[in-house]
Amino acid sequence: MGFGDGKTDAVMPDNAEWLTKLNYVDFLRDVGRHFSVNRMLAMDSVKLRLERDQELSFLEFNYMCLQAYDFVELHKRYGCTLQMGGSDQWGNIVTGTDLGRRLGTPQLYALTSPLITTASGAKMGKTAAGAVWLDAAMLSPYDYWQFWRNADDGDVERFLKLFTTLPLDEIARLAALQGAEINEAKKTLATETTALLHGRAAAEAAAETARKTFEEGALAESLPSIKVASAEFDEGLGALSAFVRAGLVASTGEARRQIRGGGLRINEEPLSDEKATIGRAELRDGVVKLSLGRKKHVLLKAV
Repeated sequence: MGFGDGKTDAVMPDNAEWLTKLNYVDFLRDVGRHFSVNRMLAMDSVKLRLERDQELSFLEFNYMCLQAYDFVELHKRYGCTLQMGGSDQWGNIVTGTDLGRRLGTPQLYALTSPLITTASGAKMGKTAAGAVWLDAAMLSPYDYWQFWRNADDGDVERFLKLFTTLPLDEIARLAALQGAEINEAKKTLATETTALLHGRAAAEAAAETARKTFEEGALAESLPSIKVASAEFDEGLGALSAFVRAGLVASTGEARRQIRGGGLRINEEPLSDEKATIGRAELRDGVVKLSLGRKKHVLLKAV
């Protein structure tokens, strides 16, 4: 993330605009000479990989060169003087400030913050499994609500402080809840975070959907859903492929593993036959409910 001096309107630049036009030989001669391989090898992102005998491709090794060049180019085009990022980007960002100095660019600045991790120490981000997308097209408000509702007990207080605007005394009250009562704190976390991103109405709708689904056992119409042609139910839709299509599992192989562990259900009935099909008999008012575990559900709607 970069910030400029306010001279231009807000923009979302695409670095392909300048990177794809670079001549490789010219780049090596005019820009590459300013990079020290010794210094690059000393960067934590590189050093740790080498110490662990993990392969480091030439493309990855050159990533910091391109990111540094981006910083200089952003300043030149948009007056950007500050680049922000997670602490794991410190080496790449300061390489950009150094390149700017060597190319005669006015002082550039770097600012990083600690990576947000879960209680287990796992990194939260798009390169990690279960990325938390802000775009509703990538992750529905309901699924976004569920992500925060399923937070580890040890993360609740910290997440309330980081991702909500609740008063600190209210956060302290919620954090003090023990046993089953901690679930109330998790629901509050889920609703407040979802309200900030998708609006209060969407957050309350997600909370109500979850309440009906888990507390009443009802089939909530606002669960994530996909449309399926009625003819497919007439022919018999393969259960394994249906779970893949619904996005509940990544592959039929994963679906088989989930069946062996008792993790898949159709209309709340455990799926035990890998060759099972979903037909007209499974439709309930034109809908079939697929479930992975107790908390992930998708509706198949006949159209």
